[in-house]
This record gives sequence, C-alpha cells and structure tokens, in this order.
Amino acid sequence: MRYRRTRAGVLSALLAATLAATMVPAQAQAEPAGATAQAEPNQVQDLAVVQGDGYATLSWTPVDGATDYQIERTPVAEDGTATGTAVITGVWRPNRQINNSEPTFADAGFAPGNRFQWRVRARVGTEAQPYSTPVAGLTNAHWGDPDTPGQNLRTQWENTLGAQYTSDVNEYAYTQAVDELSERVRVVEIGRTIQNRPINMFVVGYPTPPATPEAVAATNPLLVNCNVHGNEPGDREACLIMARQLAFTDDAKTLDLLSKTTMLILPTLNGDGRAAGARGNSTGQDLNRDYSLIRQPETRAFVEMVRDYRPIAGYDGHEYGNANTGDLPMLPPRHQNVAQGIFDESQNMIEGHMYSQGAKDGWWACPYGCTGANVGLGEETILRNTLGLKNVVNSLLELRSSGGPTRPDESNTANNRRRKTYSALWTFNQFLQYHGANTKAITTARAEAITFQSTNTGRIVFRGSRPIEAHPAPHPGETPPPLDAPTPERILQQPPCAYKLTEEQYNGERTDGPVGQRTTVAQRLAAHGWKVIKVADGYLVPLAQPERGLVPLLLDGQAVEGLVAGERVMPTRTGTHNGPLTLTGVNCIDGATLRGPLRVQPGATLIMTGTSVNGPIDVTGAAGVFLGGNTVNGPVRVVGTTGPVNVVGNKVSGPVDVLNTQGAAALVAGNTVNGPLGCSGNATTPVNLEVANSVSGPKFNQCSRL
Repeated sequence: MRYRRTRAGVLSALLAATLAATMVPAQAQAEPAGATAQAEPNQVQDLAVVQGDGYATLSWTPVDGATDYQIERTPVAEDGTATGTAVITGVWRPNRQINNSEPTFADAGFAPGNRFQWRVRARVGTEAQPYSTPVAGLTNAHWGDPDTPGQNLRTQWENTLGAQYTSDVNEYAYTQAVDELSERVRVVEIGRTIQNRPINMFVVGYPTPPATPEAVAATNPLLVNCNVHGNEPGDREACLIMARQLAFTDDAKTLDLLSKTTMLILPTLNGDGRAAGARGNSTGQDLNRDYSLIRQPETRAFVEMVRDYRPIAGYDGHEYGNANTGDLPMLPPRHQNVAQGIFDESQNMIEGHMYSQGAKDGWWACPYGCTGANVGLGEETILRNTLGLKNVVNSLLELRSSGGPTRPDESNTANNRRRKTYSALWTFNQFLQYHGANTKAITTARAEAITFQSTNTGRIVFRGSRPIEAHPAPHPGETPPPLDAPTPERILQQPPCAYKLTEEQYNGERTDGPVGQRTTVAQRLAAHGWKVIKVADGYLVPLAQPERGLVPLLLDGQAVEGLVAGERVMPTRTGTHNGPLTLTGVNCIDGATLRGPLRVQPGATLIMTGTSVNGPIDVTGAAGVFLGGNTVNGPVRVVGTTGPVNVVGNKVSGPVDVLNTQGAAALVAGNTVNGPLGCSGNATTPVNLEVANSVSGPKFNQCSRL
C-alpha cells in the first residue's frame, strides 16, 4: 500500500521549502588565502581542502614528533576578510584512522553553502606549533538544483539549518513529493504505529524499482533503517536527503549501482517516539529490544518487510552519548549463532571498507564501545543481531551525539546536529558503494549461511557474543567492545530437531503487547517467515530452516528472552539402518546412514539432516518434509505434501521432483542435483531465496528459475 495524498496538497505543503532553497553553487576548489611563506619549524605543510556533502576533508603532510593537530575554521568573505570569529573546530589524533601517515579530518557542523578559511597546526605534547598557510573555499550548499523539480525539495531540517528536526507532517509531504516526481522511487507503507502513523519505506531502483517484494528480493537489495529510537533523529534526516539524491541524481556511477540492485530506505520506524522526542514507542517499549520477540506493531511491520523483501545487507542508525568515542562507532552482528560468513563479511564491510574510506575522507569510524563502554553485546533482540541471525550482512551505526574533545566547537547545537546528519549521509552513501563492489561476496556469505543453518549443525548459544578485536593496528579507537562470552547454562550442545508447541502455546491469547494489537505466537512465527508443521497433537517448528539460530532463542525454555517454552523433539533415528525404511508419524533423522530406499507414508512428517541415503526417497501426502544437508544416492520425489517443504543444501545423484504440494511455497535451494529438477502442480511456486541450485540436468516448469 502506498501512502498517497493529492499532488496539489503535497506541493502546497512543500511550497515554502522549495522557495526557501538557496542557489547551489558550483563546487569550488579550495584556494590559498595568501602567498606561501617560508616554512617555520614544525609548521604544517601542504594543507588541502576538498568539499563534500555537509563536510570538508582536510589533509596535510604530517609533522615529525607531533602529538596531535588542531583544525581552525574562520568564516570569510569572498575577498578573504574574516566575517566571524576563528574557532578550533577539530582535533586530529593518531587513533582516528588506520593510516597515520596521511592524516585527514572531516570538518563538519557549518551551515552548507558558506565560505570558510581553514588552518591546521601541530602540537608536540601540549605546545602548539605554527599554523599552516591558510586555505579558503566555498562549501557545498544543500544537494539539488533549486530550479529543477525534485532536486529543489528540502526538508524542514535543511530549511532551518538544523535548528528544527523534520516533523512527521513534513516528512509525509516530502516523501510523497519524492515519490510523485521520480520514476525511480516507489513509497510503500509497510505498517502503522500504535498511534496510527504510517511507516513508509522508499523503494529505489533505476530506471524504475521492481514492482513487487519478490521482484525486489531478486535484485539483492540493501536496507537502511534510519530511526528506531525517536530521540535519535540524525540518521533519519540523512536518509531523507539520501532518498532525494538517489531519486534525482544524474551521477552515472550511482545510476549504474541502482540499475543492479534496489535501495530500501525506512526513514521512521518509530514515528510515535519521534513525534514525542522519546526513545521508545508510545507504550515506552524500546523497539531495538523487540526485533526477535516482535511484540509491537512497529517491529512486526519491520520483520515482515525483511521476510518479504529479503535485503542482503543493512545499516541501522542510532546516536551515542559518549563524547570521547569516534565520530561513527560501528558494530557487526555478534551473537554466536550468527553464521561465520555473515559475521566475517559484516566485519569486512566495517573494517575493510568504512575504516579505510573514513581514513581517506576524514571520518573516525571505530568499533562501538571503542572506549571500553559496556555496550554492543550479543542480545538477539537488537536489530544488528536479529538481522545477522536472518543471514543479513549488517552493521549498527552510532552517531556521536555530542562533539567532545576531538570536535570542541560542537557545544553549538546546530553545528552538532549538522555534523551528525552529514556523517550519517556519508556512511549510507559509502554503504551503497560497498554493496556495489562486494555483492558477490555478500551473496556468497548469505547462501552459505542459509545452507548451513538449514542443516541444523552445531551447538546453540542462547546468549553470548563473538569477540571484536582491537585491530587493525594502529586501530581506530582505544579498546575493543566488551565480550559477553556465553556461560555453560547458556549453551545447548545437542540441539533438538524441532520444538513442539501445544494449541494454547501456538494460538493462545498473549498479554505481552499493546491492548488491541496483541499477536499470538503463530502470528509472530509467520512474521518471521518460519515454517510450521501441523501434527495431531500440536505444532512442530523444525530447526532445519534458514533462520535456525534464532528459533531456539524464542522457543526453548532455556532461552534468555523467549516467547514460549516449547517441547524439545530430539532425533528419533541415528546410526546405520540396512534395507528399506517406511516411516509413519513424526520422524527426526540426524547424522544417520540409510542403506536402502526411504518411503514416507501419507500424514507422516520427515525432518532429516546430515544423513546419507543409498537409495531413493519417496514422499507422498506427508504433513511436512525438511531435508537439509543430506547425501542421497538416488532420486528424491516429494508429492502431495499438505504442509511445508524445505529441500536445502542436499547432494542428490538422481532427479528431484516436488509436485502438487498444498502448503506455503516449497523452499528448494542450494542443492547439487545430478539430474533434472522438476516442479509442477504446486499450489504456490517454489522459491530458492536467491540461493541457486546446481543442476546438471534440465529444470522444469515451476522450478525452471531455481
């Protein structure tokens, strides 16, 4: 559903913003303010200034023995005369970046479009050395030509130069105007807040965005979540600006990136909290502690969006109150149930891209918790961990909410707000660049994670984080974030093959949500996209699913923040079986060797992982079938299943057929099939979650694109 207003109403609401927009200057090269004089001892040399969106990157040749550097900024007229007071706007320290031999500083906080002069001086200990020769330049105005429709849109925050944050009414008008004026954008309403505010999402592609969530998912989309804590709005303002840039830019490289993927920008998940200036939603719930439990309508809308649009990478925007930390603290999904490849690629995005690009452009990216604060742990309820458990490469982004020692001028509220928003805009644009350059690595990590999780292999950790090392050296920060290593009672060495829920547990009324909008366990599991098998005396939730690492964290009685204490269903067959095997009832086979054909009778359930089968598998009319990480020497035939079907990561010597299934779309993904793959007559076309099957024979009918 799209949030629609009349075109006249939208343009009327934005008329003042359009008229107030200032002329965008041509980008100016920074020029020396005076003739170069003979260098004094320890004087900074080769100062250069390059303008970006809302910031200026200063670079210079380092001075031997310097402890740090002070950056001075002075407003000046076109003739170079000062129009205001010079201030120390920044301090560069060696722990800011990974390449100390090429110091850079992103000066920010100024009102865009004004002219300034910069100087830099070294300090040895506390003793200041001579300033560099000054360099002056005109900063970039707000992005977009004021004479070009679309580009001339401005947010309330931009028009007030950061004095006011964009209201919900202005956001909706701006969002709708971008939608109406750009063919690249579709605005989708993914849900409503408790107080009935729309939760809108920009879907951006070139030349137009794909028409359906399934089509978007096929483009390996990326996602930015901009405002979950209502009193942390800096990222939200950056997202609104970025949406305009993507919607109306003529930059060939950006258009090329958008032609190959889809950008999902969710500016305000917590509209009620934003309107109230509160961290939580209207019930006081911290939504960033609810992404696994999804007790609130806002988080449910978000999780359903992830289920349907399937982003492969994401950023989650926040603000952080520690003034002594970096400009841009970041952190990957640390929960130990996150697949290794997802964790590694998330770290590569941060350390391999953001650290190095930050060093070039002057931003101080560091691990969240780089001052040793007790933050950034392994709670699965937090979005970065929930997304990691959903096989999404992602990172938390914190905007340091006050200037601190390295940005002493930012006791000025407007300066501080501008620095936060433009540093976020830099990060989200770099995220798009990273995604474009690393899509293959991201999709490979995701495919391996989905396949691995579907085999139900390895222990389950109920709560515990992976370590974050203080590297690379010299690392950008002082200390790594703390480690909350799992204690023995939070580790399950032998996981079950499924959890069994009673009717009351599954469909019973809940009290852990807002009155009038409470949801059952059944509805929440459906929002996560998990498959459930109906059996005679309850419901089975197999672990052999792509989000296996998250399932026990909600359904096990040992979970730290679970939904319900389900019954563990352990494997019913392991070891070796010689000869034919016919199955009835509920069957969990794990790590077994079956030497002979396997037949599953009508109404039975088969959950089989890590098993070798020397013979055909024939399933007819089953209640549900989950095959993960098996080796089958023979054909696999699944016909007429009334419940869910998952066939993931198997090696099959023979044809595979999935026919006439009646439940949700069968998942057929990541299999190696030495023979044909055929699907027909299924009530819903099978899917592969963009994890292709390797098939030596033809792929038929409904499986032709898998």
